[in-house]
Amino acid sequence: MVRNRRPSKQMLILLEALSVRRQEWRHGYDLMRETGLLSGTLYPLLMRMTDQGLVEAEWREPAQPGRPARHAYRLTAAGFALAHAVANDSGDLAPRVSLA
Repeated sequence: MVRNRRPSKQMLILLEALSVRRQEWRHGYDLMRETGLLSGTLYPLLMRMTDQGLVEAEWREPAQPGRPARHAYRLTAAGFALAHAVANDSGDLAPRVSLA
C-alpha cells in the first residue's frame, strides 16, 4: 500500500536547497551548511529520497589528491516535480520551496 503524505519539514528544506541549482551535483556537507540540517537527519533523508527516486547519488573522486571520494547528490525529474508540486500547494502548510 502506497501512502501519499505531505513531505516532512526537513524534506521540504532539502527540496528547496536542491531545487535552486537542480542540475548541479551537491555534496552532503555543503547541503548541511546550507540547510542547517544535522548529518543524522540529512544523510538518512538523502538515502530515503534516493530509494524513492527523488534524488540521484554518485561517488565523486576527490578534487584534491589524498582526499577520500565523496557522494554527490542532485534532484531527479521526479524530485523536481515533487518540489514544484509542493511549492504550488496553496494550503496552509505551504513550504518555502522556491524554484529558481
